[in-house]
Amino acid sequence: MHGLEPWVGHRFGARKVEDLLRWCLELGVRTVTLYAFSTENFRRTPREVMELMELFEEKLRELKENDVIHKYKVRVKAIGRLELLPPHVRKLIKEVEAATAHYNGHFLNIAIAYGGRAEIVDAVRKIARDVKTGKLDPEEIDEKVFERYLYTSHLPKQDPDLIIRTSGEERLSGFLLWQSAYSELCFIDVYWPEFRRIDLLRAIRTYQKRQRRFGR
Repeated sequence: MHGLEPWVGHRFGARKVEDLLRWCLELGVRTVTLYAFSTENFRRTPREVMELMELFEEKLRELKENDVIHKYKVRVKAIGRLELLPPHVRKLIKEVEAATAHYNGHFLNIAIAYGGRAEIVDAVRKIARDVKTGKLDPEEIDEKVFERYLYTSHLPKQDPDLIIRTSGEERLSGFLLWQSAYSELCFIDVYWPEFRRIDLLRAIRTYQKRQRRFGR
């Protein structure tokens, strides 16, 4: 018996995103960042990458018209090296971002063509350009200034309180490397398409029991 093609699993996973977003909004979570596609994912087979891009296009169209997004006034933003994406996907991203740009009640970030190291490199490049043109004095550069150049600079609070990793994997895989310095991590054995509301509640409960030290 043959196993399912990878993109079939991706479709089940994409449906779960809608559930997660609704649960988080109902619970009052203000910012959600989803790791949809890493820069390393481009190394997958051409067929799988193509299927994923078609899936992103389909889901972005749905997101643009999603009643929940507009009801809760969710600002949607894609973060990553978006120039690596096909033109039709980039166009849809711009449309979704434009349709929600005036919202600031909640934030949904979609990390696509994203890599944590790539984000830091891109920030350094932008800083170097501003130093070169005289817009920025090197002596002014500190953590706060650096954060203005990150993909997440649009957020009122860039550092996630809690990062949930499913599928039994216990690594960040390059997710928000700068921003996650003091985030609480929760690793869950269930696979993403099987993730339930009770799993989210348990992760939040685990987070609430921890004493955050912020490096102290």
